[in-house]
Amino acid sequence: MTSMIQTNQTLNCEGLACPMPVVKTKKTIAEMNAGEVLEVRATDKGSVADLQSWAGRTGHQYIGLKEEGGIFRHFLRKSLEIETKLETTHPRVISNEDLNRKLTAGENSILLDVREPAEYSFKRIPGAISIPMGELEQKLDSLSKDEEYFVVCRSGNRSDFACQLLSERGYSKVTNVIPGMSAWEGPTEHDE
Repeated sequence: MTSMIQTNQTLNCEGLACPMPVVKTKKTIAEMNAGEVLEVRATDKGSVADLQSWAGRTGHQYIGLKEEGGIFRHFLRKSLEIETKLETTHPRVISNEDLNRKLTAGENSILLDVREPAEYSFKRIPGAISIPMGELEQKLDSLSKDEEYFVVCRSGNRSDFACQLLSERGYSKVTNVIPGMSAWEGPTEHDE
């Protein structure tokens, strides 16, 4: 038996890339009443991990996801004010320029790219390891807690979520790359 999910509002984020689905969701949720349900319609595959992470970090309830014909339908319930958490950002950041200087100088660091596989295949920083944000938690065992990690995404938003997750799991040398691949001017590579 299929049941309809009752929503109070629908937000169209089709065609928008990270961080816009989260930015628009924040604004819309802020204008809603506690207990109301928002449907966010997005085409960016990264929105799955982004919106789930955002909801978890802010205390709003991520009810679930339905995918239909390339449209990701996210359902979120606005929490009571006493249930919400103050949204935070990861304290350690590095600019694109400073990271490029470190890499050019040959400093030994690990670069994690948490974008979706298609984004990674078309343009990435040489040597970056691809672990999409939606898979990061399941792959933590493959990452040593003794290493230093620089985490990159398209805009610095998804990588911020990833840095917070890594820090919560005991990784102490984690730095977010800002603003990320959308403004990266250093060397890149891509799949043939």
